[in-house]
Amino acid sequence: MAKVGAPDWEVVCAAPRRYRADYGWAHFAELPGEACRSLAVGAFGTRVPHLFAYGPEVRTLMAERWDAIHAWEEPYIVSGAELAALAPAKSAFAFYTFQNIRKRYPPPFSWLERYTLARADGWLYSGHSVHAVQADAPGYRERPGALGPLGVDVELFRPDAEAGRRVRAALGWSDGPPVVGYVGRFVPEKGLARLMRALDGLGSTWRALFIGGGVLEEELRRFGARHADRVRIVSAPHDRVPDYVNALDILCAPSQTARHWREQFGRMAIEGFSCGVPVVTSDSGELPHVVADAGIVVREDDEAGLREALGALIESPARRRELGERGLARAREVYAWPHVAKAHLTFMATLRDRRAGVS
Repeated sequence: MAKVGAPDWEVVCAAPRRYRADYGWAHFAELPGEACRSLAVGAFGTRVPHLFAYGPEVRTLMAERWDAIHAWEEPYIVSGAELAALAPAKSAFAFYTFQNIRKRYPPPFSWLERYTLARADGWLYSGHSVHAVQADAPGYRERPGALGPLGVDVELFRPDAEAGRRVRAALGWSDGPPVVGYVGRFVPEKGLARLMRALDGLGSTWRALFIGGGVLEEELRRFGARHADRVRIVSAPHDRVPDYVNALDILCAPSQTARHWREQFGRMAIEGFSCGVPVVTSDSGELPHVVADAGIVVREDDEAGLREALGALIESPARRRELGERGLARAREVYAWPHVAKAHLTFMATLRDRRAGVS
C-alpha cells in the first residue's frame, strides 16, 4: 500500500512484537528497505486469538491523526474491539474478516462484535464466500464492504526451474516421476488424509512433497514409510517456500469443510499459480473463487475425482504446462500485491471521504 499509494498516502504498519503462532512464537522483524513506517508493539494473551489484546503502545499510536485505520482483526475478538474503541472519531475505521460461516457468538464475543460494527465505517472481506455469508447479517448490511483478497509477492514467488532442481537434489531426488505437493498446516481440515488415499489409489507413478508442519506430521511420516523413496516431508521459512514450490509438478489443496471451518482463502493456491505450477483443489469455501478457470477444482466429497484429476495431470505434461501458464497469468493479473493494495486503498479512501463528508 505504501508503494502503490505514494505520494498520496503515508502508510504506517503496526504488529505485535511477539505472537504465539500455530507452531511457536513468531517475532516481528522489520525488513530492509521497508517502504513504510513499521512498528513493533506489545501484545498480551496471544496464545488465545479471541482474547489477545494490544499493549499501551497502540493507545499512543492511535492517538495520532489518521485519515483511515485498517484493523486486520475480526470484529468479535478483544483486539478488534480494542482498536475500534481507540480509533479517533474523525478517522475512518474498517476491520477485516475471514469468517465464511455464519456463527452466533456467546457473550462477551457477541457484544464485542456489535461494538466493533457500531464503530466501523466499512468492512473488508477476504473472499466471495465471506461476503455471501455476512452481507445480509445485522451490522454488516448497513455498512459498505469491499473484497480485499490475500495477495502474493510475484517477485518472490516466480517460476524458477533451477531452484526446483536444487531442492530436488537436496532431497535426494534426481529426474523421475512428477512430484505432487502440498504447502501449509498439517491438520485434518486441510484434507491430507484424502490426498494420501488418492495417491495410494493412483495407477500412475508419482512422488510427493509435503511442506509445512502440524499434528498430522506423524501420520504423514507413516504414509511416507510405506512408499520408500517417493515421499518427503519438510518445513521451511516463508522466504524459502518458493524454492520448494518450484520443485513441484502439481500442487494440491484438498481442503475439507468441517463443522466450524471451511477454507477461508487458500494462499498456497496463488503461490503455486505465481510459480507457474498447476493447481488442483477441492471446492471447500473460497477455493473455487480463488482458482476460477486457472486450475482444477474437484468436489470435496469426490475422492475418486481427486484421484482422477491428479492422475490425468501426472500423465499429461502438456496439460500441466497449460494450467501453469493460466495460473501464472491469474497470479499476476489478480493477486499480485500491487493490485490487492490498490483495491484496499481505493476502499479506504472512500470511507475517509464519507466520514469527512466529502461527496
